[in-house]
Amino acid sequence: MSKEITVVIGHRMGKGQAVARGVEKAGGKAIVIPGMAADMKLGDVMHENNADLGISFCGSGGAGALTAKNKYGYPAKAELRSVDAACTAVEEGCRVVGLGFLDVEELGERLVETYRRVHGEE
Repeated sequence: MSKEITVVIGHRMGKGQAVARGVEKAGGKAIVIPGMAADMKLGDVMHENNADLGISFCGSGGAGALTAKNKYGYPAKAELRSVDAACTAVEEGCRVVGLGFLDVEELGERLVETYRRVHGEE
């Protein structure tokens, strides 16, 4: 049995439920940070939960991802605009991806699948 991949989701507007459904569909565990400006808490919640991946959503796709990188040293890539770009970042070793508002199931599902493939967790 493969390891359960834990993904923390921080959305500037307090959303993230669609991407969480995708994470769970792929067999991962999703933690959606509640409330406005949740993206800025991403690194803290990842650290508290020993999470494998973090997804930050805001207009630019950068604030929460860069904060997690600066505070905890998580490899991150920000200002991404597509599911493919986020998956490529995970393939390149990132643990945090920062996107514009792209709260879709496909993102969560493919990120978990990509993480498993890259880390031999299939």
